[in-house]
Amino acid sequence: MCLAVPGQILSIAGDDPLMRVGRIRFGGIIKEVSLACVPEAEVGDYVLVHVGFAISKLDEEEAQRVLAYLRNTDELAELEGETL
Repeated sequence: MCLAVPGQILSIAGDDPLMRVGRIRFGGIIKEVSLACVPEAEVGDYVLVHVGFAISKLDEEEAQRVLAYLRNTDELAELEGETL
């Protein structure tokens, strides 16, 4: 099953909107993902990530609710080895 996971942007590299990459924290997991689909995203924002691309921004409350659910169901641990 494909799943989009919320994460917080820790840092952003690149100036070209189509080439920007962000270091994203998903609970205790940190991955690099493309920010091409969310050019307005900034450090500290929460984004929804699917197959290596941040596809939308979301508010912190919703992100925390989804991360808590994923932790409680052990889904977040299963994602550790996958590309988000």
